[in-house]
Amino acid sequence: MKPGVTLIWALFAPCLLCLGQDREPAGKSADVAAASSAVESAADTYVIGPTDTLTVTVWKEPTLTGNLLVRPDGMISMPLLGDVPASGLTPLQLAGSIQTKLKKFIQDPNVSVVLTQIHSKTIYLLGEVGKKGPVEMTPNMTLLEAISSAGGLTDFANSKKIYILRNESGTHQKIPVHYKQALKGDSSCNVLLKSGDTIVVP
Repeated sequence: MKPGVTLIWALFAPCLLCLGQDREPAGKSADVAAASSAVESAADTYVIGPTDTLTVTVWKEPTLTGNLLVRPDGMISMPLLGDVPASGLTPLQLAGSIQTKLKKFIQDPNVSVVLTQIHSKTIYLLGEVGKKGPVEMTPNMTLLEAISSAGGLTDFANSKKIYILRNESGTHQKIPVHYKQALKGDSSCNVLLKSGDTIVVP
């Protein structure tokens, strides 16, 4: 290599190294932001149901803050407000509803609602899984998450013939599952579950 070329490379190499270092954290921060956004989306799209447990926080109002159980009639009970409809709303929508109602009693109330326990939505697993029976759903629960929460497949499971039974609007559906493709990372095969789904593992 000629001396002139060597000198140019010596001058530019540190700059290229710096550029590479600058890009890596940016990529990582983008991944973290995407993951955070996905979590927030799940929490905001989950529809509250009876027997779910919520944490309602009203800023600077400890007497209005606490853990609340959604009753079978879909209501929660709060000081000042009495019965408040919760079932059928997302946590974000419920927070807005409580905030609006509290404006009659408190100036500029700041309300947040966090879903702490899910009991209203259940899926079922049958056949060759570690733990058969009902499994309480988490927001945006997928096929792989459900099977994992049931202890995974047994040694006798036929992963090629797994299917989901779903009752939607009175119509019974049998949805075939491509389990191995889902394990390989194919998100289209990792089916998003609905409450009442039954996963059958022959």
